[in-house]
Order: sequence, then structure tokens, then C-alpha cells
Amino acid sequence: MSDEQFRAEIRGWLHEALTGPFAAAVGTGGEGREHEAHELRREWERHLGRAGWIGLGWPSEYGGRPATLAQQVIYHEEYARANAPGRLGHMSEQLLGPTLLAFGTPEQKARFLPGITSGEDIWCQGYSEPDAGSDLAGVRTRAERRGDTYVITGQKVWTSLAHLADWCFVLCRTDPDSTRHAGLSYLLVPMDQPGITVRPITQLTGTSEFNEVFFDGAVAAAEHRVGAEGEGWKVAMGTLGFERGVSTLGQQIGFRRRLDAVIARAHENGAWQEPALRDRLVEAYVGLEVMRHSAVRLLASAGEGLSGLEASISKLQWATWNRSLGELAVDVEGAGALLTGPEYELDDAQVHFLFSRANTIYGGSNEIQRNIIAERLLGLPR
Repeated sequence: MSDEQFRAEIRGWLHEALTGPFAAAVGTGGEGREHEAHELRREWERHLGRAGWIGLGWPSEYGGRPATLAQQVIYHEEYARANAPGRLGHMSEQLLGPTLLAFGTPEQKARFLPGITSGEDIWCQGYSEPDAGSDLAGVRTRAERRGDTYVITGQKVWTSLAHLADWCFVLCRTDPDSTRHAGLSYLLVPMDQPGITVRPITQLTGTSEFNEVFFDGAVAAAEHRVGAEGEGWKVAMGTLGFERGVSTLGQQIGFRRRLDAVIARAHENGAWQEPALRDRLVEAYVGLEVMRHSAVRLLASAGEGLSGLEASISKLQWATWNRSLGELAVDVEGAGALLTGPEYELDDAQVHFLFSRANTIYGGSNEIQRNIIAERLLGLPR
């Protein structure tokens, strides 16, 4: 199948699916709006799975569908262009799935990948901790090996979808005498068990997109450790590379829609006549074009997953750009952007401004990304 035939197929399927039973899901679940339409979006995941749109490029024995890298990019672009629902299965498909394909045993792949490609299993990521966010090597959550299981004690924070997830991939310390990158292991942990408590975190937007997760004697099967014991850092870094892979190009379609809306609003309310605001709008347009060309170049050379350095460049670019656009959106609105509804009701520009502040913190803060680029690319001292 040619790329244009593939684009026509996914575009036609999305048009039909999103004007049918899932019409109410269109546009739901974006950044800062993860609380919307959970049940409908969960059924949407299953609908995607039944139609074969999860696991593009994965082996067919796990429910995947043959697709080139270009076709995977096309899929993400068309998905974003259709304003399809925010994916509950993003971390399942874009993070854990590729990690298992790269590092998992045949038994782990057979056990977990079909649940992802069917849209049945939702995963969350247990990385950050109160004292180990961007400095992930400072993880303190511990897992003690007891026979065929690990017993886990500790706390994770900023865990997206933990209140909905069936499973969590958890980075924890299995060697109590180790420090930093050594002695960490990567465990697959069922969420529905005694010993796990999920506590939502209320954000500036008034919603709860993230959670605290407390492990108090929770267990994971030893056979569900990905990679060797003590080599979890390598696996975790692999996951982060996949996180910033082909889906970022689809993300940029969403950025384009958001930028177009800000530009349209500037024309509507006259803000376009302000030279300083007009310059910033042009700068945002140019920045998005540069970001897209950079992402295409990086992916063309790296494939589906980026190395740590490439991933840092990509993350720094889009996070900074989107935060700046959030600031620009409220500046275009003017003084009215300081007002909310009677029950702290926020409009789209206000939600974008508040939530985009998190972009430069989660997934590795801008400061950490700059350190990585400075040390590993430019050869500057630590």
C-alpha cells in the first residue's frame, strides 16, 4: 500500500468513526482535560484495537499491523488533524509497547502486547518521586526480592492515569546499597491489588490529571521484570526515547490547530494590529516550522525511538514552544484573560496557559535537557 493510500484509509476511517457513536468524544481529553469522557474514551481504545489501529509496525503475532515509519507518522498526523480523542492508551502503546519489543522476553511480549493492541489494558508510568523528578537516578522506591515476587515500598508522584490504569511500569531500587543509576530495576506491576493507594493531585486548572501513588507491600512477579535486575536504568532510558518518537509529529498537528486558533483570535479582537504581538505570532509560526523539520530529520536518522540526546533536543524544543504559545494566547486575549467564570471556569486559552507550564517540567525539566545537551553534545564540563 502506498503512503497516499494509507493516508486515505486512516482519514476515511476516522471520519466515519468520529461521526458515528464516538462523535461525542471528538476533541475530548486534551492537555489539562484528561478528566473528560473516561468511559467513552476507554471504549474508543477498544474500537481502535478492533480496527487494527494500535501497534502500527509491531509484529502481527502480537496484534500489530505492518506499517512503515512514514505511515506511522501519517497515522499520528491524521489522528491529530481529525481532533480525535486524547488517547488513554498513549503510555501503553507509545512507551511500554516499544520498550517490551526492545527489551522484553518472548513470554513478556506474548503476555502483555496483545492487551495493548486490543485496547483492553491501560498502563501508567511509575518514574517520578517527590525527591526524584527530573533527577530520575535519585529513585528511592524499593523492591525486595522474595522468591518469585518483588515486594514494593515507596511513593511515585505526577503519575498520569494512575486512577484508571490496569498496570504500571515502575522504576525502583532492587539493590538497597546502590546509588544513582546502579541497582535499579524495571517492574510491571498490577494496579488492582492491596498495597497500592492512588491519590489525585488537583492542578492549577482545577482538574486532576496527575496522581500520587503509594506502594505499601505491593507485589510484582519476578517474571515481569523487564531486563536484568539492576539494569533498569537502561530500560527506562529506552522508554523515554520511544516517548519522544513518531507521535511527536502528530502532536505538532495539534500545535498547529492551537496556533491557528490564536492567530484567528488576534485578527478577531484586533490584537493583530499590535506590532509586538504580531511579531510574536510570526515567531511562533516560524518556530513550529523549524520544530517540525527538526523532528523529521531526527526521526529519519534515528527510526521510531530517539537516543537520549536526540530525545532531549526534541523535548526541549516542543515544551518551550508550547509554553510560549500558552503565554501568547492569554496576551492576545488581553485583560479579559485574568477573569474566570463563577465556579473557576476556565476557557481554552486559560487552560492552555496553565497546563503548558508543566510541559517544561514533566518528562525531564528544561534544565535537565540543557545539561544533557551541553555535556553530551557540546562536551562542556558537568
